[in-house]
Amino acid sequence: MFKLDAEQDNARAGILKTAHGRLKTPFFMAVATKGAVKYAEPSELYSMGTQALISNAYLLWLNPGIKVIEKAGGLHKYMNWKKGSFTDSGGFQMIRESFFLSVRDQGVKFRSPFDGKSHIFTPEDSIEMQNRLGSDVAMVLDDVPPWGSSKERIIQSVKNTTAWAKRCADTHSNSRQLMFAISQGGTYTDLRKKSTQQLADLDFDGYGIGGLCFGEPIPLMNRMVRLSSKILPREKPRYLMGVGSPAEIVEAVAMGVDIFDSVFPTRNARHGCVFTHDGPISIDKKRYLDDYTPIDLDCNCRICREYTKSYICHLLRSKEPTGMKLVTVHNLSFIQDLMRNIRLAITEEKFERFRKDFVKRYRGRSNA
Repeated sequence: MFKLDAEQDNARAGILKTAHGRLKTPFFMAVATKGAVKYAEPSELYSMGTQALISNAYLLWLNPGIKVIEKAGGLHKYMNWKKGSFTDSGGFQMIRESFFLSVRDQGVKFRSPFDGKSHIFTPEDSIEMQNRLGSDVAMVLDDVPPWGSSKERIIQSVKNTTAWAKRCADTHSNSRQLMFAISQGGTYTDLRKKSTQQLADLDFDGYGIGGLCFGEPIPLMNRMVRLSSKILPREKPRYLMGVGSPAEIVEAVAMGVDIFDSVFPTRNARHGCVFTHDGPISIDKKRYLDDYTPIDLDCNCRICREYTKSYICHLLRSKEPTGMKLVTVHNLSFIQDLMRNIRLAITEEKFERFRKDFVKRYRGRSNA
């Protein structure tokens, strides 16, 4: 199921075998929350080397409904996506006030954003939906407290997360689908250790590191990632949920992380923020109207080969949707190219030099 090909210190390169292909780690998943990546079609995602997408089972259950997707032949056929797919359980919606109502031992009480109706969403519901959707990897339902929650709330979160993971494992019935647990514990060392160890003992196919990337200081997040990587089984893939900044991805790989996902590249693109090797730039600023160079001279993506900063700046300032599409494709291409270079550096035992050079240039600091 998961095989390590190379290691350099804590950085790892491996293969995750799924029902829809062998995924080379480390890899980054574009977010297709409702079954589509905003402003990027499957053909574009294929051409840039995207290996997997992640969708939200809870939102797909609400709209268009699991039966509609089943009738189409499952999630892959419904999206016309032929490579790897993960589905998130819905736990992430607990940090969104428009969805979350309350949490109890049974599960989570949510409010539908589509019709305003409330309902209890249980671990059994989550896994049954994901089994029927047919994703390659199902994520367990976890109890996700927002950043800044009290220690008492996070203690309850750890308790629920472990209990719900066991219930998910008991419910899971799709033999072609892998299942990953998700650790919690906030930024409390003792609780993070407890949650990670309890889930590691349950022997899931892989492990998400959850409850981070919600606003906590990056050094504190990194401390929890290092801690988690030391506890999680070496032979299982590790998935840091919600990280999509290029420099943070590189640093997390150095801590032993194999899988990433985030709306960061696409959401930033829609606001005119583009990735370059010299750090992000706001390409919608007026000064770029007179810049006839590509977004990044060191990027070989289609957007950098075919368009100038001036043209893209014009489109964004004119509110043309094509501008958001071009920047989205560039940002996702930049991340996929980065993942390939990370893997190559690990296999050639040059990752530490790569990490230092990339982070120093991207952050523009001499102490990277």
